[in-house]
Amino acid sequence: MTVTLLLVLALSVVIGLSLGVLGGGGSILTVPILVYVAGFEAKEAIAASLFVVGVTSAVSVFSHARGGRVMWRTGLIFGAAGMAGAFVGGLLGGHIPGQILLVAFAVMMVATSVAMLRGRKKKSDADAPVKHELPLGRVLLDGAVVGLVTGLVGAGGGFLVVPALALLGGLPMSIAVGTSLVVIAMKSFAGLAGYLTTVQLDWGITLGVTAAAIVGTVIGSRLAGRIPEAALRKAFGWFVLAMGTFVLIQQAPADLRWFIAAGVAALTATTAGICWFFISSCPLRNRAGRRSKVPSPA
Repeated sequence: MTVTLLLVLALSVVIGLSLGVLGGGGSILTVPILVYVAGFEAKEAIAASLFVVGVTSAVSVFSHARGGRVMWRTGLIFGAAGMAGAFVGGLLGGHIPGQILLVAFAVMMVATSVAMLRGRKKKSDADAPVKHELPLGRVLLDGAVVGLVTGLVGAGGGFLVVPALALLGGLPMSIAVGTSLVVIAMKSFAGLAGYLTTVQLDWGITLGVTAAAIVGTVIGSRLAGRIPEAALRKAFGWFVLAMGTFVLIQQAPADLRWFIAAGVAALTATTAGICWFFISSCPLRNRAGRRSKVPSPA
C-alpha cells in the first residue's frame, strides 16, 4: 500500500467526520482529495465523490434518526425533487469542461459560507425545536433547484441543502444536518447515474475511500448532537469558506496563485478591521470584551 493511498484513506475519514457532524462538506473534501492527492481527473473525481458521499450519508442518517434529528417527510420530498434535478445536472456536467465545473463548485461554496455565517436575522425562536414539516411547494422548488446545481458540479449538496433547510426553512441546525443526509444520499445516487453515462470510475480506490469515510461518519454522527447550535453553524460556514477559497486558488494560473492568496488574506484582515473599529455589534469585539471580563485567577 503506497503512502499516497494511505494519505487518501486517512483524509477520507475526515470526509465522514464532516458529513456526520455538519451534514455537508463530503463532496467539498472528496473532490479536492481525489483530484489533488489521488490524481483523478476532475470529472472522474466528481463522479466518485457522488458515490462516496451517497453511501456515507445513507449510513450516517440512521444514527441521526435515532437521536430524533431527521424530518423524514421533508427529507424524502426534498430528495425526490432533487434527484430529478441532480440527474439532469449530471447529464449536463458530463459535457462541460472540468475546470469550469470546479470553479463553479468553489464559487457556490464561498457564497453559501457567507450566508451561513450571516445567519437568520429574524425569528428569535429559530433554534427552538420544530415540530412541523416544511410546506410542500417550498420543499419541491428548493429540492429541484438545489438538485440541478449540485448534480451539475458533482456535489452531494450538503453545503446547499443545510443552508436551504436552516436559513429558508427555519429548521434548527441539528435537525437540518440530519435531514440533509436523506437528501444528500438520494441526490448523490441520481447525479452518479447521470455521470456514469460518460465517465468510468476506479472502483478500487472509490470503494476504499467510501469504507474509510463510513468510519468517520459513525464517529461524527455521535458528536453532532453534543455541539451547540451556534458553534455548529459557524463551523460549517468557516469550513466551507476555507475549502472554496482553496479550490479557487488551485484553479487559478500558477503564476497568480500567491497573488490571489495574498489578496484573500488582505481582504480578510480588512474586513476584520472594519468590523472591529466601525461596527458596534462586531462579534470579534464582543468576544474580546467577554474574555476581558473574566476574572484572572488569584
